[in-house]
Amino acid sequence: MSKHIQHMQIILYVSNQETSSRFYQELFRCTPSLNVPGMTEFILSDNCKLGLMPNEGIAKILTDQTPHPDLGNGIPRCELYFYVDDLQLEFKHANKLGAKLISPIADRNWGDRACYFADPDEHIIAFAEKIIE
Repeated sequence: MSKHIQHMQIILYVSNQETSSRFYQELFRCTPSLNVPGMTEFILSDNCKLGLMPNEGIAKILTDQTPHPDLGNGIPRCELYFYVDDLQLEFKHANKLGAKLISPIADRNWGDRACYFADPDEHIIAFAEKIIE
């Protein structure tokens, strides 16, 4: 473990901050800890937050040093992998929410039972539980 890292924040670049904020608010069943133009944040645990930043906002920071984030819209660019207490509950919840089902619940060869969805920007979201300890 890297003891010098005190806190982790994952930031997803999104095409529409409002749409993504609503999606994750419903998915996580909580309100954002921060929701201002240019950034929405959700506290996921004591040492981890998920941020949502509009493509245009990060493009101003990246300038011309990388391709514009809009060029990646609709392409899976990351995976959020969440271990959960009740996999069936999260599967049903994500389906009800309208998340795009990528792969149903199945035993995976790495020792997890997991399902996969995509958010409005096609970022991949997995819910999992351990089947092998």
